[in-house]
Order: sequence, then structure tokens, then C-alpha cells
Amino acid sequence: MVPALVAVAVVYASFDHVAGIGTSLRLREDLRAAETRIEALRLGNAALRREAELLQADSFAIERAIREDLKLSRPGETVLRLVRDEDSTPRIP
Repeated sequence: MVPALVAVAVVYASFDHVAGIGTSLRLREDLRAAETRIEALRLGNAALRREAELLQADSFAIERAIREDLKLSRPGETVLRLVRDEDSTPRIP
């Protein structure tokens, strides 16, 4: 009698859409994906913190960041921009 009840419970659990085994497996996969995203965000935050520390400590870093982000130059300065085609690959002469 007990094995039959266990078998019925297992079958019910596997087909239950709300709290069944399939839902549990899906939630575990969602959890793994969320943990991966969290780790990527932690790494990104650490990189931003390092950059913020550099900007606070070094006036040249601030100037470089402003020039790169806002594409500014000093008066009388000529800026050359070399654009690389995305399709091109570096060639060895």
C-alpha cells in the first residue's frame, strides 16, 4: 500500500504545474542564471569603483576620461581618429 502511495505522489509531483518537479527544475535554472548575472554585475561594479578611484586621484585621468567620453580637445589641438572597418582583420606584412 505504501509503495503505491509513493508512486502516486511521484506521478502527481511530476505533473503538477504549480509546484511540480518541472517547476522546481525551471526555478533552479533561473536561479543559476540570476547568480551568473549577479556575478557579472559585481565584476562591473568593481571595475567602476577602480575607475572612480583613479579619477579622484589623478587629474590626468579625469582629463583623459572627459576627452574620450565627450570627444573634446584643447584649443589649437588637432585630433586624428583612425577608424577601423569591422570586417577588416590585422595583417602581418
